[in-house]
Amino acid sequence: MTQASPWWSPHVHEDRRLRLLARGRIKTAIRGRFEQDGFLEVECGALQVSPGNEAHLHAFATEMIATGGARQTRYLHTSPEFASKKLLAAGERRIFDFARVFRNRERGALHAPEFVMLEWYRANEPYAAVIDDCLAILCLAADTTGAKAFAFRERVCDPHAEPERISVADAFRIHAGVDLFASLSPQGEGNREALAASAVAAGIEIATNDNWADIFSKILVSKAEPQLGNGRPTVLFEYPRCEAALARATPHDPRVAERFELYVCGVELANGFGELTDAVEQRRRFAVEMDEKARIYGERYPIDEDFLAALGHMPPASGVAMGFDRLVLLATGARQIDDVIWTPTA
Repeated sequence: MTQASPWWSPHVHEDRRLRLLARGRIKTAIRGRFEQDGFLEVECGALQVSPGNEAHLHAFATEMIATGGARQTRYLHTSPEFASKKLLAAGERRIFDFARVFRNRERGALHAPEFVMLEWYRANEPYAAVIDDCLAILCLAADTTGAKAFAFRERVCDPHAEPERISVADAFRIHAGVDLFASLSPQGEGNREALAASAVAAGIEIATNDNWADIFSKILVSKAEPQLGNGRPTVLFEYPRCEAALARATPHDPRVAERFELYVCGVELANGFGELTDAVEQRRRFAVEMDEKARIYGERYPIDEDFLAALGHMPPASGVAMGFDRLVLLATGARQIDDVIWTPTA
């Protein structure tokens, strides 16, 4: 068996180059659309006090050394979200960022430890507006490369087709035969035993130490996700509140939150929220997430107190994080994310 040639080998680079050039054209087209719509491009700093406080997000830590020799732990951000929301608190109203972000423990055909997150926010606008943004960007990427359809692992999707819009509860009912609401309290807290029984009935293996969130994820990944974004894009919306740490509850049902994800060819492409601006509630949710992280991984990340302070000044807003590399992968027909990254991590 021969070792694969490195990405910088001239013949390998030549094979990759057309997709990399398409990447630049897609970025230019998206940037132009945002600027025409009154958005300001920002550049959020990657070095942060906290990398984010979600249980299953893993950061790269480093050390900042002051001129006097004092040392402080800092993290490469997993998303520009905290910094972007501080900019909204400062008075910006429509912003976007092609942010280079870093996530540890992530490597695969759709995951890279260093990648580009396209993130944008609309102050004083509903999250329906950013859902529309996502669908427009999907079509824009296809038009830029001339792709009539996106394909990945034998799944095909027409990016211009009218999207499927389905709630998480409906997706669980249709694709897994699971009544999600039967395992949620009136406040949106999960009942582990109720969901476990439904999962087992659906043929999903449950471990004794799986909590409600673990079981929810198993049902979503094994039963629902493979059915999403096939033939046409899917907007999966109204996640349980306990699965939306940074999103506000919907006005019509406190059990679910204004969170959605966009799926294409079974690939999760974007994750968006009607943003939570209640600092007290946000602190509580961060504490829950960090307790879970400590239980599973034996570590915690600090809470960015400056971020919580900024929430008190932040206007109502909606925002989205879209995996830009994944978008390029789909629009160019690449097989893996490294094929559309200029200098992939070894």
